[in-house]
Amino acid sequence: MLQEFDLSGRVALVTGGGTGIGRAIALLLAKRGANVALAGRKRAPLDGVVAEVEALGRRGLALEADVRELARAQAMVESAATHFGRLDILVNNAGGAHGHVGLAKMDPAKWDRDLQLNLSAAMYASQAAFPHLRRHRGSIVNVSSVAGMHGTQGVAAYSAAKAGLQMLTRVAAAEWGPAGVRVNAVAPGMTATEKARAGWEKTGFDADSAAHVFPLGRYGLPEEVAQVVAFLVSDAASYVTGEAIAVAGGPVLGGMVKVDD
Repeated sequence: MLQEFDLSGRVALVTGGGTGIGRAIALLLAKRGANVALAGRKRAPLDGVVAEVEALGRRGLALEADVRELARAQAMVESAATHFGRLDILVNNAGGAHGHVGLAKMDPAKWDRDLQLNLSAAMYASQAAFPHLRRHRGSIVNVSSVAGMHGTQGVAAYSAAKAGLQMLTRVAAAEWGPAGVRVNAVAPGMTATEKARAGWEKTGFDADSAAHVFPLGRYGLPEEVAQVVAFLVSDAASYVTGEAIAVAGGPVLGGMVKVDD
């Protein structure tokens, strides 16, 4: 492994770490040398990933926490830092949309829940982690979405929250850069997580056909998102902060002329 990508001796906290993209991130960070704390609302999947982390020769910690609640997000961060004696990396991965519905029928309670989960939770955890991260010139990565870049009909709250998360990333990077803390975001596109695959199967959605509109012609994998996160928290990205990197198979552009390969 190139020295700049080595995370040996560092401690990472990954929210939403029990499944999907969060699990892939946790395992890759562990492979790169980090000890990993995993947070989520359900203990069983967290314990499973902790076992996988420890099988790689790293230390793992499962933390039950609802990051939408300020006090529990703060306690989560303190528990991870206390258990390992330090905190170098925070990955705000917890997120999701509460159903699909047009704005005209949007339930204000669901709007609030999406903003709390996809935006406020990241602020709570980041604020709590900052004093620890500044001691070690640490790094934060916020997991946004291409919905936050372009918007997606039917998930207005999710799209707005993810757009806000990208702006939170920029502001935090500007404010915390002088303290040596870098803050970046990744914006996954169509990604074949366990939850996504189950949804595709349930609704009969043809993901392979839908993905042909992307320049790379396919959907992404959680491990591909994890690779970008691992880069951003490593010394290889030591001069990168305040950025949002799409991991989405390329831009989908319209045009009046068909261009040959």
